[in-house]
Amino acid sequence: MELAVAIHPDLANGYASLAYTLGCAGRSEDALQMAEQALRRQPQNADEHLVNVGAAYALAGRPEEAIAPLKQYLTRYPNVLGAHLTLAAVYRELGKEAEAQAEAAEVLRLNPNFSLEVHKERAPIKDPATLERQIAVLRKAGLK
Repeated sequence: MELAVAIHPDLANGYASLAYTLGCAGRSEDALQMAEQALRRQPQNADEHLVNVGAAYALAGRPEEAIAPLKQYLTRYPNVLGAHLTLAAVYRELGKEAEAQAEAAEVLRLNPNFSLEVHKERAPIKDPATLERQIAVLRKAGLK
């Protein structure tokens, strides 16, 4: 991702992908800096980068700032499970139970066999505490 940013420093997607990767690696401050860079640049495809920007904010423990990019992304790409999953976690962290449950319902609409155990095994989040926090809020949102 760092190479992508070096090669194409004017495109939002590289910065957004790097933000998500750094967030998963537990480097929250670096991730937030890259998310801010992504928001300042021209996206290659309309709003495509916003899912990674929202996820970076969520992983950094800034759920309020994750909502707007995730919602904007979902207006264009409504059937992306990961965006609904992140939004469900964000809403639940903020105590917005109805919204969290609605997003959990979207996750199950897109994948009726969704499993938190499988998600836990596949999630690229390196920090066990961050992953456990996400699993806990998703469980509270109604996912199993």
